[in-house]
Amino acid sequence: MVTRMRTANLLAELELVTDYWSPRIVGEVNDQYIKVAKLKGTLTWHKHDHEDELFYVLRGQLIIEYEDDRVVLNEGDFHVVPKGTMHNPVAEAECWIVLIETVTTKHTGDVVIDKTRSVEQQLGSRQSPR
Repeated sequence: MVTRMRTANLLAELELVTDYWSPRIVGEVNDQYIKVAKLKGTLTWHKHDHEDELFYVLRGQLIIEYEDDRVVLNEGDFHVVPKGTMHNPVAEAECWIVLIETVTTKHTGDVVIDKTRSVEQQLGSRQSPR
């Protein structure tokens, strides 16, 4: 028997986010989490050794800094950070994003800082995103 997922509105989910750099898991597709987050300022230089990471901008502008380059994302743009690539997300003003990441992806990869959030923290009071 197929279980239907609830319908979710990404903008409404983002209205519930109160802290910058604190992703909230709102869904799951196969082995990928769908997360929303509000960003402002800088996160930290990090990488994910085994997972790609998709950033999709709903509001504002996001800069993904690389060691030798940078990518500017505006509303409606998405970008995939390849696994094993050092990067640093930066939002000069408030930015609303969607992240699609493998369920094994650690928030700040190989680095732990005060902004790092565990999967349990990203799930919040939800038992399952399905």
